[in-house]
Amino acid sequence: MGYTISQVAEKTSLSVYTIRYYDKEGLLPFVDREKGKRVFHDQDIEWIDLICCLKNTGMPIKDIRTFIQYCTDNDAVVDKGLEILIQHKHNVEQQIRDTQRSLETIEYKINHLPQMYKEKFSTHH
Repeated sequence: MGYTISQVAEKTSLSVYTIRYYDKEGLLPFVDREKGKRVFHDQDIEWIDLICCLKNTGMPIKDIRTFIQYCTDNDAVVDKGLEILIQHKHNVEQQIRDTQRSLETIEYKINHLPQMYKEKFSTHH
């Protein structure tokens, strides 16, 4: 069963514009065309979900394009695609650790800011 770009936009919560942009950037080389119109299949939507996941976790479009090329290449350079995913996983894990540290700092300030404020201004009066 094929889907139109509008149906895919609805299924993925992306705009038609964004899907066209991804296509123009070479991220959707696997999408079929019939009479000049894109025809998407369930597997294409899974790829788009993965593209969104990679983009949302900070992978640059050029790296996503390289990853897609490795995975859709006729010679199936899956090992290189896997390397990219593993490296990105490490990057995302580091982002999580960094974000966790930031969250802990924010929580500390929330808990201690009123006391710090009182101490600072009570000494000046």
